[in-house]
Amino acid sequence: MDKKEEVKEIPFYYEKHEDYLLNLDKTEERDAIGYYTNDHLRIPGGYWCIGALHLLNTTKDLKDKEMITFLKSCSTPSGGFGANLLQDPSMTSTHYVVLLFSLYKVIWNKETSEIEKIAQYVSHLQDKKTGSFKGDDWGEVDLRFMYCAVSSLKLLNQLSCFDVDKACEFILKCCNPDGAFGGVPGAESHAAYTFCAVGALAILNKLHLIDLDKLGQWLVKRQTTEGGFNGRPEKLPDVCYSWWILSALYMICLLYTSPSPRDATLSRMPSSA
Repeated sequence: MDKKEEVKEIPFYYEKHEDYLLNLDKTEERDAIGYYTNDHLRIPGGYWCIGALHLLNTTKDLKDKEMITFLKSCSTPSGGFGANLLQDPSMTSTHYVVLLFSLYKVIWNKETSEIEKIAQYVSHLQDKKTGSFKGDDWGEVDLRFMYCAVSSLKLLNQLSCFDVDKACEFILKCCNPDGAFGGVPGAESHAAYTFCAVGALAILNKLHLIDLDKLGQWLVKRQTTEGGFNGRPEKLPDVCYSWWILSALYMICLLYTSPSPRDATLSRMPSSA
């Protein structure tokens, strides 16, 4: 029997996913060590949960007022947000808050001065010489923070408050001969950092600066015999890497048209797709 005939469609259990997500904050193990070791994941977890519920078209029981109050309570005088109450602000947690505000349609109702304050926090983390962005005031730099910064400022309609040309210059320095991107210049190509580079350039309308065909070939070659995608050559596939790869492919508007990942050819999607 042909392998294609053996594949059975796996049902997607919308209700079970919905119930799982809506009950994530109803743990009865508040004294368990895991509850406290995940303390720094309150806002990131909130985004992934609420974002998933929106994708499921679920708007019930989202505790809008409660969540918005919590998010605002994580703000700091700097304009940035911590990942939980009384935590230091960072680029990633601020990005998650801006995304959540957008999902809750709060950001558009905030006073201009508050929007500018968040934008000033994000933009002050850019290194004026290299164009890179730090993750916080302590200085770690890589493409994750570049994407978080560009995405946040786009949602805040504040793209004019940072040096776009320098930012693009740094992104391009992270591009490798294989067409993909490492986290910093000279680092190994990686699916997550490639997504961040492509995402930032897409937001800035700068995708023409990179070789999309070469990048597309690297992306499709990440698919393994199991069907999923890995993040680097010779690694195992997983759902996380598959998300980075497919999202990057979507953004550069390429279609994977070959049944064999190793002999893949790419074709441009229509602009209306």
